[in-house]
Amino acid sequence: MDLLVLGGTRFVGRALLDAALARGWDVTALHRGRTGTPPPGVRVLHADRTDARAFAAAVAGRRWDAVVDTWAGAPRVATAAARVLAGSAGGYAYVSSASVYVWGEHVDESSPLVDGDPAAGDEVDYAAAKRGAELGVLASSPGALLARAGLVLGPREDIGRLPWWLRRTAAGGRVVAPGHPGRPLQFVDARDLAAFVLDRLAAGAGGAVDVASRSGHTTTAGLLRSCVEVTGSDAELVWVDEQRLAAAGAQPWTHLPCWVPTGGEFAGFLEADTSRAAAAGLRCRPVEETVADTWEWLQRAGFPAQRPDRPVHGLPPELEEELLRVAAGDARG
Repeated sequence: MDLLVLGGTRFVGRALLDAALARGWDVTALHRGRTGTPPPGVRVLHADRTDARAFAAAVAGRRWDAVVDTWAGAPRVATAAARVLAGSAGGYAYVSSASVYVWGEHVDESSPLVDGDPAAGDEVDYAAAKRGAELGVLASSPGALLARAGLVLGPREDIGRLPWWLRRTAAGGRVVAPGHPGRPLQFVDARDLAAFVLDRLAAGAGGAVDVASRSGHTTTAGLLRSCVEVTGSDAELVWVDEQRLAAAGAQPWTHLPCWVPTGGEFAGFLEADTSRAAAAGLRCRPVEETVADTWEWLQRAGFPAQRPDRPVHGLPPELEEELLRVAAGDARG
């Protein structure tokens, strides 16, 4: 296949390029040339996607079997790209997010969605941006694949979730571990997400699919113990319950990456029904492999700089110290 990836220099985009090249596909990446370099063998088109004229000029007169867009900013940018490429691609895929759902006890592809405006700019939040982009893509490509990814981990992660846990466990000592060790965790390795998207494009399949492992593919303990093992540190996981974390002001997901409490506004999160993706061929590698490969990449490439379009992840040292003191007091009591 002849594939166009919009982006391709970061995380999921780079995983898509690597996976397509491994299949022997002809691959083109369109990006600004500011955040990285595609691997050898990729044709490169340079354009700033936020400049509609520059984007249209870069793709003019070209045609691809399929296009994949991973855009996570203003919906109007993804909308404009889909409109320009509507007659230039046989298939279209947008890597969206499970954030587009109104979360509740049971979530699958039929669940209610947040509102989205395909013409919106940077003023909307992440969930509304992803939903708006979905609507913009569907307006030009009604049969598009909407790959609604769950928590994405793996090598080249520049969000700061798994890299933070690996850095913290590598430092050793007592480490705050959130909630219950057996809390189900649901994620997808970026490489498995890429493989699934390419498989669906090759099959000519579209529609919305929640792309993540089954809930319980691993647990909070499985993830964190893998981090301790792969870093070879003396880190001791100190489990702090949800009530203590909330009382101290520890924020789920950001202060404590990859973790949310079991109820409240997070009810159902990390517990979505992803059976449609599994039936369509999604295969998720063991968490131990994802953690080990991410650590190897970090050792080789260094820890990525903080992305300006994402919040800082990780537990502030002073808050961790407070929680560890509380845990020690509970143990003595």
